[in-house]
Amino acid sequence: QVQLVESGGGLVQAGGSLRLSCAASGRTFSNYVMGWFRQAPGKEREFVARISWSGSNTYYADSVKDRFTISRDNAKNKVYLQMNSLKLEDTAVYYCAAGRFMATIATLYDYWGQGTQVTVSS
Repeated sequence: QVQLVESGGGLVQAGGSLRLSCAASGRTFSNYVMGWFRQAPGKEREFVARISWSGSNTYYADSVKDRFTISRDNAKNKVYLQMNSLKLEDTAVYYCAAGRFMATIATLYDYWGQGTQVTVSS
């Protein structure tokens, strides 16, 4: 089992920045690919970014590319999502997830956090 706890969400004005963190406990953190997903009201959960076991490989959704950066610190068992130039449409609950595959599909991730709310205002 892997337990994941997100933090860092909040209210920010459009154009601003936030940094989300996800702390992992349980099994060996470096054994897992880590992903960030988000879900806006009335919409399906969507892929945001994922990072490989070592952190050397990252991949982003087109909607966040060049604005968001995913990173991880295996010594601290944490994964981060730096979000810059935030837009109104970035408003959502953000979830971190751990899985065994370099995937963009939510069902391929095994463990999920409870989510953290990000609200972008005009």
